[in-house]
Amino acid sequence: MFNVLVNTSLRNRLFVLAAAVLLVVYGSFVLKGLPVDVFPDLNKPTVTLMTEAEGLAPEEVEQLVTFPLETSMNGMPGITRVRSVSGVGLSIVFVEFDWGTDIYRNRQQVAERLAIVQGQLPPNVRPQMGPISSIMGEIMLLAMSAEPGSGVGPMEVRELADWVVRPRLLAIPGVSQVIPIGGEIRQYRIAPDPARLHDLEITTDQLVNALRQFSANTGGGFIDQHSEEYLIRNIGRTTRLEDLRTLVVAYKAGQPIHLRQVADVDFAARVKRGDAGVDGKPAVILSVQKQPGSDTTRLTADVEKALADLAQFLPKGVKANEILFKQANFIDTSIHNVMTVLQEAVVVVAVILFLFLLNVRTTLISLTAIPISILITVLVFKAFGMSINTMTLGGLAIAIGELVDDAVVDVENIYRRLGENRRAGNPRPILEVVAAASQEVRSGIVYATIIIILVFVPLFALSGIEGRLFAPLGVAYIVSILASLLTAITVTPVLSYYLLPKLKRLDEHDSRLVRRLKAGNARLLGWAFANPGTLFAVVGSAVVIAAATVPSLPRAFLPPFNEGTLTISMALNPGISLAESNRVGLAAEKLIMQVPEVASVGRRTGRAELDEHAEGVHSSEIDVDLMPSARSRAEVLADVRARLAALPVSVNIGQPISHRLDHMLSGVRAQIALKIYGEDLDTLRSLAGQLQQTLTAIPGLVDLQIEKQVRIPQVQVVIDYERASLYGVTPAMATDALESLSNGRVVSEIVDGTRRFDVVLRLSDEDRTTSGLANLLVETPAGRVPLSLFATIEETDGPNQILRENGKRRIVILGNSDGKTDMARIVAGIRDVVGRSSLPPGYFTSLEGTFQAQEEASKTIAVLSMVSLAMIFLVLYSRYRSAVLTLIIMGNVPLALIGSVAALWIAGQPLSVASMIGFITLTGISARNGILKVSHYINLVLHEGESFGRAMVIRGSQERLTPVLMTALSAGVALVPLMIGADAPGKEILHPVAVTIFGGLVSATLLDTLLTPVLFLRLGEKPLRHLVDAQAGSPRPAEAY
Repeated sequence: MFNVLVNTSLRNRLFVLAAAVLLVVYGSFVLKGLPVDVFPDLNKPTVTLMTEAEGLAPEEVEQLVTFPLETSMNGMPGITRVRSVSGVGLSIVFVEFDWGTDIYRNRQQVAERLAIVQGQLPPNVRPQMGPISSIMGEIMLLAMSAEPGSGVGPMEVRELADWVVRPRLLAIPGVSQVIPIGGEIRQYRIAPDPARLHDLEITTDQLVNALRQFSANTGGGFIDQHSEEYLIRNIGRTTRLEDLRTLVVAYKAGQPIHLRQVADVDFAARVKRGDAGVDGKPAVILSVQKQPGSDTTRLTADVEKALADLAQFLPKGVKANEILFKQANFIDTSIHNVMTVLQEAVVVVAVILFLFLLNVRTTLISLTAIPISILITVLVFKAFGMSINTMTLGGLAIAIGELVDDAVVDVENIYRRLGENRRAGNPRPILEVVAAASQEVRSGIVYATIIIILVFVPLFALSGIEGRLFAPLGVAYIVSILASLLTAITVTPVLSYYLLPKLKRLDEHDSRLVRRLKAGNARLLGWAFANPGTLFAVVGSAVVIAAATVPSLPRAFLPPFNEGTLTISMALNPGISLAESNRVGLAAEKLIMQVPEVASVGRRTGRAELDEHAEGVHSSEIDVDLMPSARSRAEVLADVRARLAALPVSVNIGQPISHRLDHMLSGVRAQIALKIYGEDLDTLRSLAGQLQQTLTAIPGLVDLQIEKQVRIPQVQVVIDYERASLYGVTPAMATDALESLSNGRVVSEIVDGTRRFDVVLRLSDEDRTTSGLANLLVETPAGRVPLSLFATIEETDGPNQILRENGKRRIVILGNSDGKTDMARIVAGIRDVVGRSSLPPGYFTSLEGTFQAQEEASKTIAVLSMVSLAMIFLVLYSRYRSAVLTLIIMGNVPLALIGSVAALWIAGQPLSVASMIGFITLTGISARNGILKVSHYINLVLHEGESFGRAMVIRGSQERLTPVLMTALSAGVALVPLMIGADAPGKEILHPVAVTIFGGLVSATLLDTLLTPVLFLRLGEKPLRHLVDAQAGSPRPAEAY
């Protein structure tokens, strides 16, 4: 089939060239329109249920809201995990589904279960599904603040954020959610005076009924007059405080009782559960989140344009364009770095080819494979909805040196055969020589390409986040290699036909460099043929040593990213007030700003109203933008940790994207999560404390802390049923009154244009004390009586939040690696500690984190690599009909192991999923060299009359030295740009891949130069004779191997 393609291309030369030009033009156009992101789609389908149950304690939230929701969600098809957080007045349930399931179908299933469970929930408690968003969805953090002296307060700034900036940003296609935090949310606050209510005999129900009817417009239909139709509007709506104060709540003795007579009416800030600051000053921070699949860079540009347009509508002194974090910066830097690698690799490959060929035309013909192959890959990306990201570009960067391999082998053979044809006494037609020379090497190239595809099979079997990360790299690599094969079959022979035959120096085939290399190769072959035992002993020992040292390599899941931004999670003891937590947060901001590399600091304390993270007011998240520095990332982190050590807080330092990956893997934002399951919260806390104390001795384990599930102060009001019955009070009457006055109740809403403000009935802070609640007058059939007559009011404590997972309560010990110590040793230390600990009956632990993904990926790759090697054996055996020849070719794989392991040790790289991917890639490349040599040995005997022996093997090795070295050097040296600047954004994951491939290529190429010829000379005669006999008995002409 491939020979037919070669002949067809040569017969339709102009068409092939025109098609190639058209493909380049169209591919370049498509390339500009592809979405750009930092990583492929890493979204594990998750549906978030948020339920507001204002005023309920965590125990009631767990029992009345969370547990029914959890129970109803379990058992749905595709569910992998159900997590929940029950906090003060808030329940959040995370329903996680299998990778690859349809998020819209998942949401439909959840909605159906919600409809069923709604009847089991308390009145007026309605769970809501969070919006569909991406795990990398937080694309920007921007701060709004007012300059001192501008006259704009925190309430006005928050109004601008809620009603001007947020609606404009949500209108941008691709924006999923905009979550503001900080400032003050305006409310119309009615604080009733119990004494005045008692004196004027006004009930709470009268207040509520009057307020519900306040400020409403109604329709009056139409009237016809003056030959026209008039619409009637009944205007009752108002926004004036004075109108609210004069609201009539009741009549006594024919006299109206106004609201101002029984309550204080004023603007007030909504009770805050979160706040924010920037560079040590109060501010409003908006988190902009994108929809899955949206182009982050374009969306960021749209957001920035919208912010610039909004600037003219904001009051003087208010800024809304201070950007604290922008994911596009990391994306742009990463993509730029990888694109630079691609450009540098092309230059390096061109230099290598020219040094070997010393011919501009042959070099240019070989290089044409690169743009054509890349642009064909771009068209495949477009067809399958893939994006340009560091992994797809990384696949191209790794393949860049190999994209010219097929063309190089083709061009080199055509060039050599054209020279021989010119020197022949009876030269053949040029077209025939080009076609025959291209077909001569075609079989080996095709089989090498098949093997490259087979070795990537384990990559597509990886599940979880590692599969999502590396599968696009495999797609880019395989498609580009297949595209280079297509180019070598079609475009390369045509260009060779037009550009090579008329070369003046066609007779001078070898450059000076090649002649010297061949002379050195001949001497080495002479030594190897004379000393095969020494050669086998040296190579065998090296392979055994390399294999034996693999288990002692450090382990890691993925290399650390260099995002240029830190995310610092800081937690005080729960029970602290928001004001105090804010004060400590401001102090932390100022300490962090003293670090020389810090450009800006943004802090979010507690929870924003729309946020799906149930953080208490004791918790702060600080986003730190870093400037480039001569200090390493580890040194900067150590500096930050040292400065924050002066504060009474627990600290966990990560990066925005890395934190989200950790959260997706283990449910917590840390690299290591030791989860303890059980029912009693006090026992869980005690066990966690004991384990944490023991874990502190493990070297390299930092940021060790226990998830903040502790007891916080509570005021409990316990109704005495018997005493309450004496006053004719039911418990429901008492608790309803307490909920309305103490917790506060939204009784109405005032609309001001597009803005909406709650009207809230709530006791003043002076009356919301332990003694104030005891003296609260409760309406009874016999009149108002103090609450203390039939209830006990006492100060006690209770849990701040309750976390559950898969139906069990749990607490987590969090930790990170210091970045220097082997993660496998840390995990082994933790497992040893847990193994020596005794847990009460019914309690158990689970150790989770990024290491878990690494262990699972390693097992999958190891098992499926064996399957791939077996398939490679079958493919080669089907071609050569000899187990001996097949094993000679596959002998390059252990040779590659020597250099790969040595390179990892020298570079200080751990054995990670990325380095395993590098070895997978290397398996295909190293096998290609063996195929080219063994196939040529066979062709010399079958087609050129050579007899088996040392002379034939030396000739075949010398003739294949140039293409083998060119392909190996092109593939290897093209990786050098990836090996420089390992910590540069975009190179972090690709660097270990490049190190592994480069080291393996060096050892496999050098040792294959000697080992394959020696093995073929010693073992290849018998299988070669069988091939000759098979061809002699075949009626068809012998095909080239």
